[in-house]
Parts: sequence; structure tokens; C-alpha cells
Amino acid sequence: MSADRTIHDAATRSRPGEPTHLVFCDVDETLIHCKGLLEFLDHYFAERHGPHGRRHAAGVRAQLAAVTAAGGGRDEANALFYRAWRGEPLAEVRRSGRRWYAVRRSAGGFFVDATRTALRRHRAQGAELALVSGSFAAVLDPLAEECGAAHILCTRPVVADGVLTGEVTGAPMIGEGKRRAVRALLARHPHVDPADCHAYGDHVSDLPMLLEVGHPTVVGESAALLEGLRAARRTVLA
Repeated sequence: MSADRTIHDAATRSRPGEPTHLVFCDVDETLIHCKGLLEFLDHYFAERHGPHGRRHAAGVRAQLAAVTAAGGGRDEANALFYRAWRGEPLAEVRRSGRRWYAVRRSAGGFFVDATRTALRRHRAQGAELALVSGSFAAVLDPLAEECGAAHILCTRPVVADGVLTGEVTGAPMIGEGKRRAVRALLARHPHVDPADCHAYGDHVSDLPMLLEVGHPTVVGESAALLEGLRAARRTVLA
């Protein structure tokens, strides 16, 4: 064992109750099989606004598809998505998020089993789990509670007088936004070596996050994500 490794291990042992390592996990199609944002969009607007809400959600989906077809990036799509929530009361959005989660969870086939099993193993080994997602807390809170995630690194919608404005605070949690969030959380745990940490993702936009840790895992078969890791000369634990 190297001297540096010995020093790091001693520092870790000297902090009772601190995590042995951090695990960063994307959510949609990495931890859960679906795109939670879009499913919740449909659920919320139909539940709260009836036929008008269903038409609104369908229109948002059509706009998102048009952005993708035109070659627009995830940042553009993310901004469009959150504008669709302008005027909605945050408290009701949160309550609806829990109702959506309960229904979706009970239907089965919700979790990516291999990812969920890996996260349980990490927690048993003393890790802290961080969900890292372009989604927002209304969707992620119940999922984090069930999985035992200590941190939610996500997009933060702006709220004024208890109502969503349609804007977001800071950059969305996509691509480089995920890298910055991972680095910030690691900085709050200086005894944790990034080389000991793990990250899970399914899309090339997760690459910046995966490159920040010593143990990146690709969920699914994204050729672009696999190639990005290999180009960076990183071992892929897919």
C-alpha cells in the first residue's frame, strides 16, 4: 500500500459517521426505467386541470419533440419544460408528485434493478448516495426517500409567493451542470477521495459527471457515452 493511500485511509477512519465514499446516480433511465419528468407532466396537468391540462401536456411534449428533431440540446428542452409550469402552486405540485410516485411505484417495473441493487450495496458499505438529475424535487423527493439518498442535486425552479414562475435558478442539472454539482459535493467531503467514488449514468450528457469519479458505470448501451469514457482513457464498469 502506498503512503498516500495509507494517509487517506487513516483520515477516513478518523471521522466516525462520515461516508466512506460518495455515489452519484442519474435518475431517468438509469435508476428508473421511465422519463419521470414527462410522466409527471402528464399526470399533474391531467389531475389538476382535466381535459385542458391533458392538451397542455400534449402540447409541451410536441414542442419538446420538435426541439429534439431540430437538433436542439437538452438545455433548451429543459428550459422549455419548466416554462410549462408557470403559474402552478408549488405545494400542489409537491403533493401531486407524491401521488404520481405512489401510483407509478405500485405498478411495478419502475426501478432498473441492477442499479438499485448496486446502490443498496454501496450504502451497506458506508457510502452516501446523491441523485443527480435535470428533474426537480417534486419528482425526486419520494424517490430519494425510498432509496436512502442523502443528497438531491437537481434543477431548482424559481418560486414567487408559492407559485412556480417558469424559470429556474442557475444552470440546469445537465452536462457541465452535473460536473459542477459533483465537484461541489466532493468539496464538502474533503476526506473522501474521488478515486473511491462511483457514478451511474445512461446518456452522453452524464459524461462530465462520470469523469469526476474513479468508478464510472454505464447503464444501458449508449455508444456515445461509452466512447466518451474510452476516449478519456477511463475504465468502464458497465
